[in-house]
Amino acid sequence: MYQQNEQKTIVVQDSNCTDCKYQYAWMDSANYNPQSTICSRFDFPEGFSGVKNEPGSFAEWLRGLPLLPEGSQVKLFNGELKSNQGAQAAVINMDVGNTDLQQCADAVMRLRAEYLFATKQFQKIAFNYTSGDRLDYVGWINGKRIAVSGNKTSVVFSGKKSPNISDHKVFRAYMNDIFNYAGTLSLSKELKSISCDSMQAGDVFIHGGSPGHAVMIVDMAVNEKTGEKMFMIAQSYMPAQQMHVLRNDYEKRWSPWYKIGSGKYLESPEYVFDWSELKRF
Repeated sequence: MYQQNEQKTIVVQDSNCTDCKYQYAWMDSANYNPQSTICSRFDFPEGFSGVKNEPGSFAEWLRGLPLLPEGSQVKLFNGELKSNQGAQAAVINMDVGNTDLQQCADAVMRLRAEYLFATKQFQKIAFNYTSGDRLDYVGWINGKRIAVSGNKTSVVFSGKKSPNISDHKVFRAYMNDIFNYAGTLSLSKELKSISCDSMQAGDVFIHGGSPGHAVMIVDMAVNEKTGEKMFMIAQSYMPAQQMHVLRNDYEKRWSPWYKIGSGKYLESPEYVFDWSELKRF
C-alpha cells in the first residue's frame, strides 16, 4: 500500500479573486506571481463579470493558472519555437516535458490530474488507454501496469512500487505512461457529453480521432442582465508544446473570450469544433 507522506504544497492567495487558494505542484512557490495569472491578466468583457466558482474547485484552480510574461512565445518540447506564434494570447507557465508526449488531449488530462494531485484526491486520478483499459494512479503506485503485446493488452503488476504518492516526479512518470497510450479518441469516449447551456470551466471541447483535437475551458464570464456567457480556452497541440490560452481571431473585439453559440461552429485559431463536442470529466 502507498503511504501519503507530507509534502510542502504551493498554496497562494490571489488578491484578484475571492477566496481563491491555488496549488501548483510543478513549480516552486517562489516563482508563482499572483499578478500574472489567467484571472489577473485578462479583463472580463464589458458588461460581464466572472462566474462565481466554488472555493477550492477545479474552476477556481484553473482561473489562477500561472502565466509566463506577456509576449512569451510558445516553445515545443525540444526547446524550439512553434511555427505558428499567432494563436496564443498567453502561455501557461507549466512544463511540457522533454519528449513529444504532452499534446492536446494529454495537456487536458494533465490539468485535470494536476488539480486532483494538488488537492490530494489521488484515488480520482485515472484515465483510459485507447485500448479501453483503465490505469489509476493509486494502482500505478502499487506496481500496476498495462502490458501491450501486439493488439492485446493485459493488466499486470510489474512496475516498481513507490512509497510516496505525494512525490510529484512519480506523478509525472505516471502521466507520461498515460500520454503514451491515451489520446483524443480514448478521452472523447471517457468524457460525458453536455450542452453548452451547462458549460463550466474545466469542460472540454474534443473531437476524437487520428488526429483529433481538444481544448479546455479555463475561465468563464456571465452578463447578469442578459444571461449571456463567455469563455476562454487553452490548448497544447502537435508536436508537444507549452499549453497556451487561445486568441479569438474571428471575434477580435472579444479576444481571448468566446461567446457561447456565436457562429455555427467554435472556430479556434487552429481547429474548428462543433458546439455539440463539449464534454465533461
